Amino acid sequence: MRGLKAILASVLLIGAVAAPVQAAGNLASNGTRLPDLMINSADLTFSETSFELETGKYYRFRIVHDGGEELAIMAPELFRNSWINQVVINDLEVKPFGLYSVEFDDEGTIDIWFVPIRPGEYKFWAAGYEDRGLAGKFVVN
Repeated sequence: MRGLKAILASVLLIGAVAAPVQAAGNLASNGTRLPDLMINSADLTFSETSFELETGKYYRFRIVHDGGEELAIMAPELFRNSWINQVVINDLEVKPFGLYSVEFDDEGTIDIWFVPIRPGEYKFWAAGYEDRGLAGKFVVN
């Protein structure tokens, strides 16, 4: 009983001394704009094939498709290791719980706002075209 009182007193003392932790600022404001990923479906090329990112930094990733071919852009490992704030399609915002890929049925633009949370090297590609040049990587430090 005496030992239990000592442990309880220690826990209460630690709780009374510990200061609450608060983050300053808003992590999801003023995102860094990555270079646009332009998809040329006639030449089967991406305008960018490598992006350098930092963990804990807020980014906007814009994908612009010319509409020549129906394409799904995949980046499941990056998205699984990131906090996705929003996806913007034609000025309409989606607040997803998670993300696997985005798909273009026609020309258009999709913005993905996210914070990478785990370092690593993550591939992105157009499904079915990764061996024909529509592939790249994110390097998260």
